[in-house]
Amino acid sequence: MTTTLITGANKGLGRETARQLIARGHTVYIGARSAERGEAAAAELGGRFVRLDVTDDASVAAALRVIEEREGHLDVLVNNAGVANPALDVDALTGAGALAEFDTNAVGVIRVTQAALPLLRRSGNPVVVNVSSGLGSFWAVTSPERHESRSPFVVYAATKAAVSMLTVQYAKAVPEIKFNAVEPGYTSTDLTGNVAGQPVAEGAEVIVRLATIGEDGPTGTFQEKTGELPW
Repeated sequence: MTTTLITGANKGLGRETARQLIARGHTVYIGARSAERGEAAAAELGGRFVRLDVTDDASVAAALRVIEEREGHLDVLVNNAGVANPALDVDALTGAGALAEFDTNAVGVIRVTQAALPLLRRSGNPVVVNVSSGLGSFWAVTSPERHESRSPFVVYAATKAAVSMLTVQYAKAVPEIKFNAVEPGYTSTDLTGNVAGQPVAEGAEVIVRLATIGEDGPTGTFQEKTGELPW
């Protein structure tokens, strides 16, 4: 039985990823800040709730202790939790606002990954999937045919570029664990205002694909639905 932890899993892409992995037989820990929403999602999906705030070192450590006590190891970590303020006018950008986005989207990946490393090293096929974005790809944001080239999300895009670089560096630094970044595609979730984009089931497909790779699977790559995405 594969044990998986997904951060930010009480809604959106995290929740749908949990649903699909549970359907494949994974034991999935639904990481969420809100106990009420996290427990409700876990009960509905057949997962296991663990309170986890990626911006809080103590919360992260406590969540991983719960998994260690119950499972003894971790096979898959999906760093999905993220925040964005895409409607913010550039003239209204502040250092405090930028720090908040980086703290969740990039530093949060480090907090959870570092806490999870000992448990991942006990797995026979440890995998980490970092949910990034095409907005963090220098190629995508400079290619006129890509929608990312027309989306000036100053801070959010920078946080996702950081996530992608973290993926590459972790893959080099910890070769016994496979690290990959994914671009789910523009998906209708709370993050996008639920007004446009593909269904969440489609967005989660690439996350699930990279979360279920075998021992011969890739590492240090950036993937989208159609294959590798240039950095």
